[in-house]
Amino acid sequence: MKYTTLPNTNLTISKLCLGTMTWGQQNIEAEAHQQLDFAIEKGINFIDCAEMYPVPANPRTQGRTETYIGNWLARKQNRNNLVIATKIAGPSRNMDHIRLPLDFSRKSLNEAINNSLKRLQTDYIDLYQLHWPERSTNYFGQRDYTYKENEAWSDNFAEVLHNLAHFVKEGKIRHIGLSNETPYGVMRCMEEARKGNIKIATVQNPYNLLNRKDEIGLSEILHREDIGYLPYSPLGFGTLTGKYLEGKANEKSRINQFKQYSRYSSDTAKDATRQYFEIAKKYDLSFTHLALAFILQKKFVTAPIVGATSLEQLSENIESINITLSKATLKEIDLVHNNIPNPAP
Repeated sequence: MKYTTLPNTNLTISKLCLGTMTWGQQNIEAEAHQQLDFAIEKGINFIDCAEMYPVPANPRTQGRTETYIGNWLARKQNRNNLVIATKIAGPSRNMDHIRLPLDFSRKSLNEAINNSLKRLQTDYIDLYQLHWPERSTNYFGQRDYTYKENEAWSDNFAEVLHNLAHFVKEGKIRHIGLSNETPYGVMRCMEEARKGNIKIATVQNPYNLLNRKDEIGLSEILHREDIGYLPYSPLGFGTLTGKYLEGKANEKSRINQFKQYSRYSSDTAKDATRQYFEIAKKYDLSFTHLALAFILQKKFVTAPIVGATSLEQLSENIESINITLSKATLKEIDLVHNNIPNPAP
């Protein structure tokens, strides 16, 4: 395994982060614990979860993922060797079963943080993230920003950061981050940090061969403002493993089970996927290794979040840490990207 420092912290993290959002829906608790054991054995010390997990959101399963991790931590007694990240759910995602209102007020943060601490069976959270913005903006597959004349939100960045700083001072969370955020939101947080408010450490957004939109504006911000980047969905719901192209995906795979996850299934996305798959074959690489190594070689990337439903998948994901793509391979990838840019935003 390779390691780095989470920006603006003293936390040493593995260059791969273990994603957990299938635990409690596609994976039972025993399988989750097997994945944790395997990942730690391979050198991963960074784990990401969320209060809303597993996915899809469901009042019957909500919180299971954190509970599974907490039970494992209680048994292993290795909390201080790990960096654990989780998230608070924002509004407008049909998740009223979690809490009302779904916002980032002091009251909501207090409830969400304490519930996560209880489920995780820990006294502190290393990285606490806002899962998506309170305001209306383009995320979760929306390519363009659409202005909403009657939007109720008003600028509350300073208030939210002040609320989060309160829990940092209490010792319940150590550092803060954003998720599904735009360049505007990141820069507003940095503006407030310059005024003396708490500074964000990371941004967790989707990023993969089919969705490179954060290279356009956000990557410069990450570089110049020294902010970490945690790409999720680096394999596009498994699309970038090639299993759907080759007909190897079983009926329990995410896209086959949950038809609403169509982000990576458009005709243009499929076309780009086929072309990237051919590049992997040409250079005698597994498609998984091509997709993950591409991300790992980006200088603005801190640690991709890799999830799996089997140990076989997880093993292949982790092996990507040892893959380096040649300049010729990267050039061919960019040729496809230039012809079919961001087909799955």
